[in-house]
Amino acid sequence: MSKTVSALIVAAGRGTRAGAGLPKQYRPLQGAPVLRHTLLALLAHESIRDIQVVIHPDDTPLYEAAVEGLTRLLPPVFGGETRSKSVLNGLDALAKRAPDTVLIHDAARPFLPPEIINNLLTALKNSKGAFPALSVVDALWHGTQGQAISPHSREGLYRAQTPQVFDFKTILSAHHTATAPADDDVALARAQGLKVAIVEGDERNYKLTTQADFARAEREMQMDIRTGNGFDVHAFTDGTAVTLCGIQIPHSHALLGHSDADVAMHTITDALFGAIAEGDIGQWFPPSEAEWKGTASDIFLRKAVERVAARGFTISNIDCTIICEAPKIGPHAATMRAEIARLTGIALDRVSVKATTSEKLGFTGRKEGIAAMATATLVKL
Repeated sequence: MSKTVSALIVAAGRGTRAGAGLPKQYRPLQGAPVLRHTLLALLAHESIRDIQVVIHPDDTPLYEAAVEGLTRLLPPVFGGETRSKSVLNGLDALAKRAPDTVLIHDAARPFLPPEIINNLLTALKNSKGAFPALSVVDALWHGTQGQAISPHSREGLYRAQTPQVFDFKTILSAHHTATAPADDDVALARAQGLKVAIVEGDERNYKLTTQADFARAEREMQMDIRTGNGFDVHAFTDGTAVTLCGIQIPHSHALLGHSDADVAMHTITDALFGAIAEGDIGQWFPPSEAEWKGTASDIFLRKAVERVAARGFTISNIDCTIICEAPKIGPHAATMRAEIARLTGIALDRVSVKATTSEKLGFTGRKEGIAAMATATLVKL
C-alpha cells in the first residue's frame, strides 16, 4: 500500500524584510497572492493527499481570500511565537489525519518544481528525513565592519531549501521533545540525532524575502512564451531507405522531395519558424532554387535554431509525431530524439519523437507516403 503524504505550509510570519505592506505570503504576484501560487504548486503533485496551512491569527480574511476555490486544504491553524512552535501546531493538527509522510514548506517559495518532491520522497525510503539544497559555489569570507578578515572553505556547505520531508511520527516526536527552537526542521531533527538526506535543490525554488525578490519573480512570470506548429507530407518513391529526424532507416521505398525529404525534420523546422513568425522552410529555402536540391535537412533546422537564438528565445521543448504504416518508428525513436537534441542544443528530455498510424485511412494508410506534425515551445525571459 502506498504511503499517504500531507504537506504543511508555514505561513504565519510577518515578512518584514520585504518592506511595508501586506505580509509577503499575501502580496500579489501576477494578480494572485504568493500563498496561492505556493499551494497550486503543491496541489499539482499527485502524491499530496492534503495540505495543512499555519497562519497568523490576524490573517484569517487574507487567507480565506487567497485559497478561495482550492480543494484538499484542511482548516487552517494558528501559528506560535516561533517558527518551531508554528510547525508543531501544524503537525498536531495533522496528527488527526495520521499521514505517513509530511512535507514542510515555506509559504514564500511559490516556484517549487515537481521533481524536487519526487526526489525527496525517493530519498525518504532510506532516511527519516530529507531536504533539497544547493552547493555553495561562491568564495566565502569572514568579515567585519565591511572589511574582509579571512576566507572560509565552501567544502561541504549547502544552501538549504524547502520542502523538508520527514516520516510524520518521527518529526512529530522530535518537535514534542525538542528543548529549544531551531532555524528549520532539519536542524531540529539533527539535534536529536536523526538521519537526514540531502537531495539536489533548484535555483527556481528561491524564497521571496526582499523587494528585489518580488521584482525578480514578476519579471520571470512575465516571460515571453511562444508555440509553433509544423506539418508536412512526402510521397514514397523508388529507393531503399527513408531519412527521418536525420536518421536513415532501411525501407522498401524512399521519400520524394527536393531536399533529402526528411519529413519529420521539416515539420520541426517549420514549428520553430512558426513560433517566431518567420515564415517556413519554403520561404527560407525555396524548392525552385537548385542549390537546395538533395540538401540534408539539418541545414534547414540549424537556420531555424539560429533565428530562434537571434530573437532572444530558448527552445523549451519539441514534440514530433510521425504518421505512417511503415517503416516502424519505435526502434529508431531514441536515436532520432538524440539527433534532434544534438542539432537544437537542448536536453534529450525536452525532445519527443513518437509515431502513430492513420488506421489504414488516407494516403498514409495506403502506404503512399509519410506525414508528420510537430509542436515547438520557445521561452524568452
